[in-house]
This record gives sequence, structure tokens and C-alpha cells, in this order.
Amino acid sequence: MKQQRIAKIDHEVQRILGTLVSQELQDPCLAFVTVTRAEVSDDLRYCKVFVSVIGDRHQARQSLDALRHAGRFLRGELGRKIDLRHTPELIFVEDRSAERAIALAKTLREAAVRVEENR
Repeated sequence: MKQQRIAKIDHEVQRILGTLVSQELQDPCLAFVTVTRAEVSDDLRYCKVFVSVIGDRHQARQSLDALRHAGRFLRGELGRKIDLRHTPELIFVEDRSAERAIALAKTLREAAVRVEENR
């Protein structure tokens, strides 16, 4: 399948799931969850949904469990809102890139301070 079409489907799935998670799910176990990316397989059977969770490891684990529990509901709503032959099975994965970016920025700031002190 053409990569452009897959990229469009990825973007549309991310947009729809982001809206569903933020507006439709009322689970108290969900912390601040953001759908950062979606990757649909070439055969459109599976979709890795990358989510960013603001909070500690415990909150992240609870949020992922809540999303997995709501997976059937989310897949059904996705199927109603997107026109595909098969609605992909959703696989939720924690996206820790924001944490890594924050840690890297902190390290760079500390290194810059050390360089300034040594001048």
C-alpha cells in the first residue's frame, strides 16, 4: 500500500483517538493522557497507539491499563468514524519521548552552566 495513504490513515486515527480519549472516556484512572502518534500496519489490521502520560510511573501504568480496558469501545467508535474495510486492533504503547527530551534539555543546561563556570 502506498506510504502516503498509510501516513494519512495514521494521522486520521491519531486525531480521532485523541478526541475520543480526551472527550469520551470518563475513567478516573486516566491521568493526563495525550495520543502522540498512531502507526497502522501495512495490512491495516493493527495499530500501535503511542500515548504520553503526565505523571509518575504508577499513573502511567494505571492510564495504560484503563486504555487497554477501553480498547473495545475505542475500536468500535473508531470504526464508526473512519471508513476502512477493517478497523485495526489497537495496541497502546507508552511514549516516553517527552520525558527523554526534558531530561536531555536539563543535561544540556547543566553542561552549559559548567562551561560558563570554567571560563
